[in-house]
Amino acid sequence: MFRLLYRFLTTMVRLTARSGRSKDLEIIVLRHQLNVLRRQVDHPAVTEDDRTLLGAIAAALPKQLRHGWIVTPETLLRWHRRRIARHWTQPPQQPRQGRPPTSEGLRELVVRLATENPTWGHRRVQGELARLGHQIAKTTVWQILTDNNIDPSPNRCNVTWTEFLHSQAAVACDFFTIDTAFLRRYYVLFFIEVQTREVFFGGVTANPTGAWTTQAARNLFITHGDRLQHARALVRDRGSQFTNSLDEIFRTEGMKILKTPIQTPVANTFAERWIGSIRRELLDRTIIWNRHQLERLVADYIAHHNQHRPHQSLHQRPPTPVDEPPDTPPATVTVLRTSRCDGLIHEYRNAA
Repeated sequence: MFRLLYRFLTTMVRLTARSGRSKDLEIIVLRHQLNVLRRQVDHPAVTEDDRTLLGAIAAALPKQLRHGWIVTPETLLRWHRRRIARHWTQPPQQPRQGRPPTSEGLRELVVRLATENPTWGHRRVQGELARLGHQIAKTTVWQILTDNNIDPSPNRCNVTWTEFLHSQAAVACDFFTIDTAFLRRYYVLFFIEVQTREVFFGGVTANPTGAWTTQAARNLFITHGDRLQHARALVRDRGSQFTNSLDEIFRTEGMKILKTPIQTPVANTFAERWIGSIRRELLDRTIIWNRHQLERLVADYIAHHNQHRPHQSLHQRPPTPVDEPPDTPPATVTVLRTSRCDGLIHEYRNAA
């Protein structure tokens, strides 16, 4: 890597001392040589040092000057994703010896008892199995029911978790992570109002402590307290950054705390779905270089999400629209386009 950087710097020094005419002639010759090589090699071999150098130059070089490169913007993004995955991949661990597998006959018996007795939870099923002489842990019963898509306690309520959150007018919150080009990891906190789907930006930090998250909750009510007056519950996971002091802030506002089960992201489905949206539509399509860029892009995307992006559950309307659709189609179809998030997201409106 240092040899490659040294060659690059010495080449730049030599080029600065040369005349413009000689540089232009050399560029023409090099481009012609590149075209000749392309006719012979379909997929040139690129080393890790080559990827690093090309990525760094692409960040500083205008898009119109990248014509003729052997790599495309999609290739640069793929290299960045592969580099992050390789950096955070842990070495494989030796397999541990655990419990012996549950026999197929016993698994079928667990499913049968739960199916024939809809009011039995996994503890009740375990007790019945113990009476029959089968020694099995209640967590194993729960796992068998989960693998067969059977609710271990269907008698607790007749409504789904989503319907329950709608009835509670809840606010969901969560963190998601993003890695920069220099492998610096940042955590993004957000809140989403379940009924309206409106998203509130909590902040970006490299160290999501309990004190930082609590202060972000205070800032939420200072800035958007009037838009959360109808919320009655906070849905959050059991992460260490969500402390009792944070819960107390929401209880003071008249909300109760709903903690999701351990390792059950589906219970916080609205937050997880929004994380998937911002990754697919924005973060997976660009390379983040620093915290300032990340904050700017996330804030811009949230404004797009709240003011323009249509939602099926809201009859294809955004959470807080800035304009209303016309009652009748316009006589002339003239549509104007505006761009957000450095041109990655487009918005369309009828011309006045």
